[in-house]
Amino acid sequence: MTARILVVDDIPANVKLLEARLLAEYFDVLTADNGQAALSICDSTQVDLILLDIMMPGMDGFEVCERLKGNPRTAHIPVVMVTALDQPSDRVRGLKAGADDFLTKPVNDLQLLSRVRSLVRLKTLSDELRVRAATAHTLSIDHALDGAMGDEPGNVLLVDGRGSSQERIVRALRPIAEVACMSDPQAALFHAAESNYELVIVNANFEDYDPLRLCSQLRSLERTRFLPVLLIAEQGDDQMIVRALDLGVTDYLVRPIDPNELLARSLAQLRRKRYNDRLRASVRESIELAVTDGLTGLHNRRYLDTHLKLLVDRASARGRPLSICMADIDRFKAVNDTHGHDAGDAVLKDFANRVRSAVRGADLACRYGGEEFVLVLPDTSPDMALVVAERLRVLVEEQPFLLPGTAGALSVTASLGIATLSHDGDTPGSLLKRADLALYEAKRSGRNRVIAASLPVSHEMALAAPALSTSAR
Repeated sequence: MTARILVVDDIPANVKLLEARLLAEYFDVLTADNGQAALSICDSTQVDLILLDIMMPGMDGFEVCERLKGNPRTAHIPVVMVTALDQPSDRVRGLKAGADDFLTKPVNDLQLLSRVRSLVRLKTLSDELRVRAATAHTLSIDHALDGAMGDEPGNVLLVDGRGSSQERIVRALRPIAEVACMSDPQAALFHAAESNYELVIVNANFEDYDPLRLCSQLRSLERTRFLPVLLIAEQGDDQMIVRALDLGVTDYLVRPIDPNELLARSLAQLRRKRYNDRLRASVRESIELAVTDGLTGLHNRRYLDTHLKLLVDRASARGRPLSICMADIDRFKAVNDTHGHDAGDAVLKDFANRVRSAVRGADLACRYGGEEFVLVLPDTSPDMALVVAERLRVLVEEQPFLLPGTAGALSVTASLGIATLSHDGDTPGSLLKRADLALYEAKRSGRNRVIAASLPVSHEMALAAPALSTSAR
């Protein structure tokens, strides 16, 4: 895993030391000797992670971090503060400024590289989600990470083998979260998978259980794969911490626990979780919008073009019937010209609702374009397709369409063409073409009727509506 890392320190020897360690692991390294230079680099260059010294002349690391996190263009970049200060109050201040992690000088190589790799993994995930969301224009990336938390308490699962430490942790997190406590790690794993937790805290104080096994299992399950995990380890147990970070644990604390640092780190994880959840929801919404007609809520032609091939291939492979019904609202242009486009939109929405009521849950209903709709009916014979199409035709004809405001109601009819899959080399394109030709024949022969391309004329006319006078069509 490679990444571009910015090292910010006013002491050249410190910069060279960190740069050498990172270059040896094939990271791309940029350097800055003051806060303003660091901000300029981040504003003009893609940076994946920042190692930021606190004690610098002019603008210290706290202010640099606050500015980075306050800028929508840089708020997503992880910041690790590197400092000689080792007071809990300094770490808490840094975390409140938006820092994602802390390293204390002299920097331990194992912790440095494990922290860097862990945060780069998290940023890679966030970046992918941000790109997808931004591409679809469904989420403003101007929302900084700090704005994602809101006032709602977090939902935290604490896995801890001792009642006394459970009480202290619950007390410390009370201002920001509701905490559920469990002492059995395996029961906690199933509970986490079945619930909607936003953070799991694993206290490594079990006498006969390896806490890293639980961390690994949380990462392997689909339901908990993206759930933040905060490990509480013994002071000096660097090997466990490094292995935990390699397994995907997102953060850690060492005992004795400082309540303020626990609060700050938990709050940071909750914020990041909610931020990424918003991005994932935006991606799902983007996908839905890309395949949904905005006016009627039915699937659009893009979805039909993709999904119809799957349905045709499956029906052909299984030797099962599949029918298509193409429906068109009769004289729809006159509706727009006479009553306006608002009335036309109302008719399209109501027509889509009637389409939904005429088909089964397994059927696919799409707006093909304009006033034309397509129904794909899996496992449906020609005779059954005619029944479905006739049911829709009657639903459209019998109940007037309400127009917006005080415009009243309007009688509307529809013409429908049907085609059924032939297992002799039929394709989605040829199937749609035959349904379209049947629809054209329904229009040509008087509208407000069902024509099935694959059936004899006598059967078609048996289900056709009685001829209407020219003035009524």
